[in-house]
Amino acid sequence: MTSLYTHRTENIRKTWFMFTFFFIIVIGIGWVFGQVYENSAILVYAVLFSVGMSFVSYWWSDKIVLAMSRARPVTREDARELYNVVENLCIAAGLPTPKIYIIDEPSPNAFATGRNAEHAVVAVTTGLLERLNKTELEGVIAHELSHIGNHDMLVSTAVVVLVGFISLLSDFFRQSLFFGGMRRRDDREGNAGAIFMIIGIALAILAPIIATLMRFAISRRREFLADTSGALLTRYPEGLISALEKISHDPTPLRVATNTTAHLWFDDPFDKPGQKVSWLTKLFLSHPPVEERIAALRGMKV
Repeated sequence: MTSLYTHRTENIRKTWFMFTFFFIIVIGIGWVFGQVYENSAILVYAVLFSVGMSFVSYWWSDKIVLAMSRARPVTREDARELYNVVENLCIAAGLPTPKIYIIDEPSPNAFATGRNAEHAVVAVTTGLLERLNKTELEGVIAHELSHIGNHDMLVSTAVVVLVGFISLLSDFFRQSLFFGGMRRRDDREGNAGAIFMIIGIALAILAPIIATLMRFAISRRREFLADTSGALLTRYPEGLISALEKISHDPTPLRVATNTTAHLWFDDPFDKPGQKVSWLTKLFLSHPPVEERIAALRGMKV
């Protein structure tokens, strides 16, 4: 319990760190772009827009993700076994029962979303309910409830906002090159203008790549922690191991998955069964390789 509490505290600390880092990055990029275009209003607009995006992401991220995934709410009468599994595990975990949604997709998968435990949602595909037995289903649901209990959803929100906004700034800067704004600055200020132009181009290219790598690295750590927490919750790692093996070997594509939401799913929706993963490819994965997740679970003592 002490270990899990420590992890949860670290996640909350990481969330505030990510938001702080996000605003520092926004201010830095806004300042450089303002210097390049000789317009201090760019910095003001960048900060105001980042605050607005943070507000929208925090309060409505779950509704946005559910709409993108075409998830529908279900009642106890619609999915009695699923409801019983979720409620029993919530009692064991000391969590309020989240809203439950089903996605009409044959590919087996699931995700959790929401800004906190009181406003959480667990969504599963019809393929998951059809392919997994009760023990495996408990392992997957315990994993998703662990994301909620470990405050992972806040971390996800901070990272998504960071990557999305930096990518937006990057696209804006690259497109603006065609309008010749920097050439006018170069003509007037010579070397100084050229230096700011180079810095701006470097930020536009590297910032979204670095931010994306950070997002994937944090996501991979969250998956390992949720696997461990979920196995401790069910006291039966073999159920989660069996679910991971079954889901990872299913070739059915998940049509509602996007690059934006890939890190939220239980299993990487774009991973190809049997594909070997190089060290470079691992840097851009939203999930750890299934083999590593299973090895970590097999090494647990519960």
